[in-house]
Amino acid sequence: MSEHVDRHANRELRARFDDVYGQYQQLRSGLDSLQTRLAELRVTRRSADGQVTATVGAQGQLIEVELTPAVYRERDAGALGRKITETIRAAATAAADATRDLVAEVMPAGSGSADFLRTGDYATLLGRADTVLGRGAGQP
Repeated sequence: MSEHVDRHANRELRARFDDVYGQYQQLRSGLDSLQTRLAELRVTRRSADGQVTATVGAQGQLIEVELTPAVYRERDAGALGRKITETIRAAATAAADATRDLVAEVMPAGSGSADFLRTGDYATLLGRADTVLGRGAGQP
């Protein structure tokens, strides 16, 4: 009887392992694709008047700023600087949203990585790691 129970338990354990391993392979494949998609991600935003265009990458890094010749007619350097800054910020915010969306397609719901991208909260991310490692908050 004991041998029969052991075989049954082993089959269940093996089936569970195969399931988890399959999920890991799917996640790993998705991460490879995610890395490529993030490297290729470009987000472009244009100022309300169309005079400034900013393009950023997945991490909000500035790739390009384009100015139309009309910016030279205004002769207000401060206003132009603010317009450029606002346009770059809008592009960076949109890139952060696009990055979160791409990560959410690959990472399991409620994963620490996806939550961190949404909230930017390191404490929560580290708290999850502590929980996984079996440590309470603040313990070495």
